[in-house]
Amino acid sequence: MTRHLRTKKSLGQHFLKDGNMIRKIVDAISAGKSDEIIEIGPGAGALTAELVQKYDNVTVIELDRRMVEVLEESYPLLNIIHQDILTFDWKTVQQNKKPIHVVGNLPYYITSQILFSILEHRSFLSSALLMMQKEVADRIVAQPGTKTYGILSVQAQLMSTPKILFDVPPQVFQPPPSVNSSVIQFTFDKPELRCSDMNLKTVVRMAFNQRRKKLSNALKRLNTDLPAGEFDFNLRAEALKPEMYEKLTARLEQLGTFE
Repeated sequence: MTRHLRTKKSLGQHFLKDGNMIRKIVDAISAGKSDEIIEIGPGAGALTAELVQKYDNVTVIELDRRMVEVLEESYPLLNIIHQDILTFDWKTVQQNKKPIHVVGNLPYYITSQILFSILEHRSFLSSALLMMQKEVADRIVAQPGTKTYGILSVQAQLMSTPKILFDVPPQVFQPPPSVNSSVIQFTFDKPELRCSDMNLKTVVRMAFNQRRKKLSNALKRLNTDLPAGEFDFNLRAEALKPEMYEKLTARLEQLGTFE
């Protein structure tokens, strides 16, 4: 099916063509048969074909009108939402009150934006199985003290349990991308944060945007007296574990920093 459809570079389209890899991805989804499956960017339906065979409730969200028409023709009973995933209202999928699992081969150029949107709405999601550029996946699971540890690492690890399942070579795509990909699983099993998501993002991004500076300098723009007796602000951003960013943000909230 995908051979006769020209991909759009503007949408970052790379269609899966390898049947073994497609089945491997679908088999990795930790969902029950009647659970809600939401596929992001199905394209011409390579993954969708396997999903509808395995699960009773599948919804796909696709921006490209051409692909929507192909999906409508191939799967007349499929719930297809013709929309940009970045403007999708995740609250609308709560209606069935069933466990919700997200799956998708994400466009490389908006991977972070999609991931942050999913994390923001994690309270009613059970898991997400996402394929993305290997470099981004490595950053998500990176540990403190490493060069790849950063904003994505802290937020993803505080808001989920991320795990890289396997790598995906370029040759299983049409057209093949210039980079390797990875399939990463996010399990939304973490307790509610002790601070607001928004304030956490502010602190983490401020710290890592000047990661070569000590935290005392990087966080100056908060315009507050940092609780130096409780935290070591002589450290740099990559030295703090995700839990310490949550603790620090919660403490700054108590001090009225964000009011």
